[in-house]
Amino acid sequence: MASEGSSAAAGPASLIVIDSNGHRSRVEIQPIPFKIGRQADSHLILRDSRASRNHAQIVLVNGEYAVEDLSSRHGVYVNGERVERQRLRNSDRIEFGVSDSYQLVFALDGAELKRLMEQVPGEPAARAGVGANLAKLRAVLEVARTLQSSFSTDDVLNSVVDAALTVTGAERGFLLLRDGDGLAMKVARDKHGKRLAESDLRVPRRIIHRALQLRRELLSMNFDPQATGDINAEHSVAELDLRSVVCVPLVRIKTGGGQDTSILSAQSDTVGVLYMDSRNLAADLSGGNRELLQTLAIEASTVLENARLLAEEREKQKIEEELSVARAIQQSLLPRHLPSEGWFRACGSSIASHEVGGDYFDVSTVNESCWAAVVADVSGKGVSSALLASLLQGAFLTAADSSELMVKRVSGLNRFLYERTEGGKYATIFYSLLDGGGRLRYINAGQCAPIVISPDGRYEYLEATAMPVGILEEAEFTVEERQLAAGDRIVIYTDGVTEAQNVRGEFFGRKQLRELLVAHAADSCAVLHDAVLRAVKVFTDSATQADDITLVVVEYRPE
Repeated sequence: MASEGSSAAAGPASLIVIDSNGHRSRVEIQPIPFKIGRQADSHLILRDSRASRNHAQIVLVNGEYAVEDLSSRHGVYVNGERVERQRLRNSDRIEFGVSDSYQLVFALDGAELKRLMEQVPGEPAARAGVGANLAKLRAVLEVARTLQSSFSTDDVLNSVVDAALTVTGAERGFLLLRDGDGLAMKVARDKHGKRLAESDLRVPRRIIHRALQLRRELLSMNFDPQATGDINAEHSVAELDLRSVVCVPLVRIKTGGGQDTSILSAQSDTVGVLYMDSRNLAADLSGGNRELLQTLAIEASTVLENARLLAEEREKQKIEEELSVARAIQQSLLPRHLPSEGWFRACGSSIASHEVGGDYFDVSTVNESCWAAVVADVSGKGVSSALLASLLQGAFLTAADSSELMVKRVSGLNRFLYERTEGGKYATIFYSLLDGGGRLRYINAGQCAPIVISPDGRYEYLEATAMPVGILEEAEFTVEERQLAAGDRIVIYTDGVTEAQNVRGEFFGRKQLRELLVAHAADSCAVLHDAVLRAVKVFTDSATQADDITLVVVEYRPE
């Protein structure tokens, strides 16, 4: 049982709640113990059927916050590690054992404020002025409050500009971000918080950009329009009706694990600039103020980097969702039912190595006495290969019933691919017809040689008869014939089977496949198919595969 202390000892804290759709909200951790679960009387209700009714709770242990697992079904994780009870630190991530469910971020209120306040100048009040220091404190407090409570990048950056204006005593502030070879306006405000027009920035942006590029120190820059040498003297600060100008670079931030944040060195590692100017008063750039300005600039840079990472994560999630839909559609296009009785029987599957695959197979009836079987493998990976695989499927929807039509169809497909991709994409295809008398006709356009295996263990390879489709505009394709005997099976596969790798980088190989088929020579097509997939799975163990694994076994069994 946790020993509970007073909430005042630990200080107030909150949870940033991120649901499965990425929506965020903030919930105060109150009262203690703070119960989390699916049950209606929980202080934080997890609306997910996979969560336990009483999943977890947050308690105080020796004056510090800790999360406890209440014997939940899927567990409690802190920063990716499963825990029974774990003391919480600021920014710790809490999850509940399901990757697409809720995520919580523990926020110890005031932690960011304390760090920022350490940057406030420590001058005696008599020297700096009590009112000035209080204004600086209020400015820092507002930034900290915005950082703690707002999920809007614009809100935080506006707050940073307001704080910088208060610290320096400048009248107008502009925050500009890199945009190609120039700078784009992100925030434009005066000291009263009023929004300014972009035209209120009298100094040409290219001059600010040049000063940013030519600076020697990472966290400071010198700005003198007249010293750039490419403008007239009348464009000096005085002629622009400005009393003073302050520019602070926004450096590129690399966020790492834990609480550490590091700055990438080099003058080019900047994302923008914080520009301030005054028409009446000179800006206050005493040592302490300069340090506080740099701190604010780093905070703005951190926010920008986090926003960029969040945008990338959302885009990645969107792409993954779209790919998931594409994969479901692609799988639905594969044959759902294959014949398991009669003179023609088949069993097949295709396992994509990525979200969508470039392999394709189909087995379809031509007429009562003829069946067609096709296996194709498009070069490359990803969506483009998957789209071409779907195109191939459409090309073979209506099966040919003669050798002449087989050649015509593959030749037409070859020209189509070549014209559309200019030789940049190609596909290997094994296209076959098997009739009731056991006559097998096939075109092997660069596909792995299928193996015909007899019940007594004899085997034969059906080697390639032509090059892959899409490489040459006028390629030739010929039809080969074989006579199958009762019980013969044709094992058609893509190179994902023989080139499957284990953790040591070894390949499954053609020899091991052949030996496995011989060992199962008397088995049906379904048993043979499952034996191959099982052997490949055992061989690869947990190794990630680089290619799709497609396997089709056709069995000739005349009555």
